[in-house]
Amino acid sequence: MKKNEQFSIVYQDEHILVLNKASGLLVAADRWDPDATRLDILAAKEFCAEGERLYAVHRIDKDTSGLIMYAKTAAAHRTLSIDFQERSVKKLYHVLVHGRPLWQETEIAIPLRADGDQKHRTVRDLKHGKPSVTKFTVLGECGAFTWLEANLITGRTHQIRAHLELSGLSIVCDPLYGDGKPLFLSQFKRSWRGDPFTERPLLDRLALHAWKMELTHPETGNLEVFTAPYPRDFDATRNQLAKRFGTDPLNPPEKE
Repeated sequence: MKKNEQFSIVYQDEHILVLNKASGLLVAADRWDPDATRLDILAAKEFCAEGERLYAVHRIDKDTSGLIMYAKTAAAHRTLSIDFQERSVKKLYHVLVHGRPLWQETEIAIPLRADGDQKHRTVRDLKHGKPSVTKFTVLGECGAFTWLEANLITGRTHQIRAHLELSGLSIVCDPLYGDGKPLFLSQFKRSWRGDPFTERPLLDRLALHAWKMELTHPETGNLEVFTAPYPRDFDATRNQLAKRFGTDPLNPPEKE
């Protein structure tokens, strides 16, 4: 994704449109900021002819970068909506967290309720929360940080962020569930000799990226696999951590 670009195209045909969006861009209307810039409106202007529209079949958080899919026909919308509801679409995210979990793989199944506190965070609610399941896999440890893959079984608001927070982990640069502090190269590069007063952060937005999606095409019935390249800031962070610690989420070690 080019600098200052809000989204790039991953795939399109006459039935579906798959985009790679930047962090900070809404994918649909937001009740807290109805006038905010929205991906669905921007994409419709570019990819739809007069009288056509895009149909939302799922969402990702504003602060998350990566894959988002829209249907381009009512028929595709019906089919994909059912697939997402029945959880037959596989959604994988890459995330950088502070600390090291005690597990290599885990499944977190904690009911969640959106907008559950004064900060509008998603919270645990065993009585009124919706069933929520996330599977996590360690992709690599990098000193004080860990790369994780999150397999989103359900799709609740802030689900990955909430499940990690409830597990004692926070995503790098998360201002809502973590400390929100930016990540600097000087934090982990031994030979860093820069000026601490002018150093620019490697990453200053939520370190969460919707990386891969596997689904059945609504028209052809073929299995489709889409991946969203890392944005520049996310990829720069990956490169620097890989140089320092030798671990790379895009090339994780093979399981024994």
